Amino acid sequence: MIGGGGMMVRHITPAGLLRGLLVLCALIWAETAARAESVVAGLSQNEVSITANFNGSSILIFGAVERYAPLPVGGDPLEVIITVEGPDHPVTVRRMDRQYGIWMNTEEVQIDAAPTFYAVTTTAPFTDIVSDTEDLRHRISIPRAIRAVDTATANQRDFTQAVIRIRTHEGLYQLLEGAVTLRNQTLFDTSIRLPSNLVEGDYTARIFLTRSREVVASYESHIAVRKVGLERMLYNLAYEQPVIYGLLSIVIAVIAGWMASAVFRYIRAG
Repeated sequence: MIGGGGMMVRHITPAGLLRGLLVLCALIWAETAARAESVVAGLSQNEVSITANFNGSSILIFGAVERYAPLPVGGDPLEVIITVEGPDHPVTVRRMDRQYGIWMNTEEVQIDAAPTFYAVTTTAPFTDIVSDTEDLRHRISIPRAIRAVDTATANQRDFTQAVIRIRTHEGLYQLLEGAVTLRNQTLFDTSIRLPSNLVEGDYTARIFLTRSREVVASYESHIAVRKVGLERMLYNLAYEQPVIYGLLSIVIAVIAGWMASAVFRYIRAG
């Protein structure tokens, strides 16, 4: 180190230079290891149109694993989890019991947010490829996707399970274990059926790569589900002009009734 004229020059020794290079290499290696695998994916369609004769649709989700390092030798295999989630809406769940000879609501729980549609597809049994901690962190499974804030009810879990049971029966909640095909630990694809009773909104498709039950990479894309044509017009009229929609419904009902009566009189007269 030489001082003079208010200036200071620090000489870097070969040993210091070597240490700096080693630290830089370690940082580069750590960053590469942290992102050793990532997802490149696509969807067969990013928009779904709900028309008057809409009876459901299928979404093909496919992709590949991009690697920055060779596959680990002798390690656990890579697994894939794919989810498709619809818009969240609050849900009130009521329990009915027979009291005094009649059925009546005796208890209710407010579910803060529950997906209107939720599908989970995997390459293997769900609990075998992702830990409960990772499931909680990323909200992957169907129960984790439902958020209930009513803690006053001791058996709140029963009400959440009731929502899952009802929507599973309606085809709105799906758990498809083994439905993802993974080829050579690189290429994957699956198909998810969207039922006819879809709710309009923005849907989210997520892909998780797991190894040793830990999430090592993830990917997210979006699907727009919209009403079009006559469905769009009626939907807008019902929510934006409810008075006109109500009057129009009455007029249509009166005309339909009059036409049915006229046809009935014509048949009797003939």
